[in-house]
Amino acid sequence: MGTGKAPALGSGFHTSLGKESRAQTLQNGKRQIHNLGNQLQLNQHCLDTAFNFFKMAVSKHLTRGRKMAHVIAACLYLVCRTEGTPHMLLDLSDLLQVNVYILGRTFLLLARELCINAPAIDPCLYIPRFAHMLEFGEKNHEVSMTALRLLQRMKRDWMHTGRRPSGLCGAALLVAARMHDFRRTVKDVIGVVKVCEATLRKRLTEFEDTPTSQLTIDEFMKVDLEQECDPPAFTAGQKKLKLQQLEQELAKLDEVQGEISCYQDEIETELENSRPKLRGIYAAYAREAPDCHDELADEEQEDEELEAAAKHLNREFLSTVLPGKAEEATRNHRCPKSSPAGPPANCRQPGSHGDSPGVHRSGEGGRRKF
Repeated sequence: MGTGKAPALGSGFHTSLGKESRAQTLQNGKRQIHNLGNQLQLNQHCLDTAFNFFKMAVSKHLTRGRKMAHVIAACLYLVCRTEGTPHMLLDLSDLLQVNVYILGRTFLLLARELCINAPAIDPCLYIPRFAHMLEFGEKNHEVSMTALRLLQRMKRDWMHTGRRPSGLCGAALLVAARMHDFRRTVKDVIGVVKVCEATLRKRLTEFEDTPTSQLTIDEFMKVDLEQECDPPAFTAGQKKLKLQQLEQELAKLDEVQGEISCYQDEIETELENSRPKLRGIYAAYAREAPDCHDELADEEQEDEELEAAAKHLNREFLSTVLPGKAEEATRNHRCPKSSPAGPPANCRQPGSHGDSPGVHRSGEGGRRKF
């Protein structure tokens, strides 16, 4: 027997195995696309387009390292974006019970690698769907048309740029419901459009800053304003810039006020130095000027006390050395100097009655001694 080479499985085996695996992957993908598409109520054209996107993803090996359900959901959402159906990525997230951000990353990867330009979503697509879920009854069409008119006004005022369409739809439907006398709360609306309360209130605040919000209901239905507003982000940036400029101007004013106060202090110092300085007793008086009134009052009181003490000592001294002089000094002190009209009534003359116990007047002749 010849020594021939044993037949090797070779590349043919791997090629056939890869073809079978790829065919099975495509078959499984087509089945799951139909299942999800039927739940989303997509037509056959959308399902076929989604399957074509899936085949392109498999051919570029974009399914490796990723779950097939995520790739299929991204393909279906890519069809919804290109065909303009009223479906959100959140709907696929609810069906698959997958985080919406994971599906969003897969969708962005497919759109970039497959070179598909997904157009921006028109918020008007979701108005009929959300209005039906809010149950407006017979006025469903009227509320939807009013909400669509509000959305058109928001788009003209650049409110839709960079905003989630569901938030704009929620704000428009809430205002439209109030315009048609429907009491729909913010909680009811956010439960339908799937946005947080802060987002909805922010859209309402942005709409409040537009001229359209100042119109009445009749004016809004009849008048179409030609004026367009700047985007809310641009307006907020301008306000922030103005605030910063005001803060800078206030800081400059504070610096100027500080410089002015410094100049005032320097001027006062120079004026104080340029004044002529007093010398001698005037300088002392000038230094003591604040307390001069108190010191003068104290000095006057001390002078009075000293004068009274001196008079008292003088009387005592005279009474001790010269008794007669002391009596005369006391009499002079008690009786003031007589006036030309005569002595006062309370002063007794030497010859008057009661002058002395041993002396009496006897007629006009003279004196008689006992």
